[in-house]
Amino acid sequence: MRIYGPNGAALASSPAAARRAGSGTFTVPTEETPRGPAPAAGLRSVGNIDALIALQGLEDPTERKKRAVTNGRQALDVLDTLKLGLLDGTLDPSTLSRLKSAAGGLKLPSGDPGLDEVLGEIELRVEVELAKAGIR
Repeated sequence: MRIYGPNGAALASSPAAARRAGSGTFTVPTEETPRGPAPAAGLRSVGNIDALIALQGLEDPTERKKRAVTNGRQALDVLDTLKLGLLDGTLDPSTLSRLKSAAGGLKLPSGDPGLDEVLGEIELRVEVELAKAGIR
């Protein structure tokens, strides 16, 4: 059973036209000139790279707060080690150098006023102990 579309005669005659067109030989039209290479796509602006680098430099407030808490805990641990060394009479010079490096991390703001206040007090204690030891 054959099904014809809305214009049955046009559908029936199109395969015959296709057969006639396919029976010829292949020729290249001489009117067209050969095309050169396609132009390269434009480079994206360097501003996009700058934006990505800037985004990498942005800190998440929670990450900044975590780093501040970690720095505070490290400073307290070194202060505790210093206290034990002073009580035992075995003060190690490496403890003082660790205390000095811990003092540097306490100066960075965390974004939380309460945490910044506590870190300021820890920093003050670290500076006092360093001054006692004669280290600037």
